[in-house]
Amino acid sequence: MGRPREFSDEAVVDAAMEVFWEKGYEATSTHDLCARTGLGRGSLYNAFGSKHHLYEAAIRRYADTWAQAQLEMLDRPGPVRQRLRELMLGVIDADMSDPGRRGCLALNAATESSGRTESVAALVHRQFADLEQAVLRLVRVGQGSGELSSGRPPEQVARAFQSAYYGLRVLAKVTDDRDALLDVVEGAVAAL
Repeated sequence: MGRPREFSDEAVVDAAMEVFWEKGYEATSTHDLCARTGLGRGSLYNAFGSKHHLYEAAIRRYADTWAQAQLEMLDRPGPVRQRLRELMLGVIDADMSDPGRRGCLALNAATESSGRTESVAALVHRQFADLEQAVLRLVRVGQGSGELSSGRPPEQVARAFQSAYYGLRVLAKVTDDRDALLDVVEGAVAAL
């Protein structure tokens, strides 16, 4: 019978998530993961199997925390346009206040080819699909109440908004021009 673990899997995944988010999959070394988690290489690999399995766990953790918080923002009461605007304003605030300008871990994982496998692509796709469905629900509510125009299919409106949202996340990684980012928000909300 092996020794009981002296660490929390959740704490290790949280620490690993921060490293992957800061550096990306390829640039993250086992040494980086060991230093941040406080575990030795053997304990890390015994617990998680590989760097890639830990990366997958980190992406799942991101979905359960950061991405879930964004979905919850959309479930708050209030006008549809206001909720969608607040989602985008919230990510501007988060992204611009982050000194490392890490952006969205799921978007980073989708665009970094070195760590992208079928399993990572599926995890990221799930996050993108969850956001699309949440926005689609809001668009349908807004079109049904007359707050939003019903001149376009709700799926098209939701997907256009989601594209603006992810574009905003990328722009926020490389610009300090808050006004330019606010223009993206206002343009996306006006197009609803």
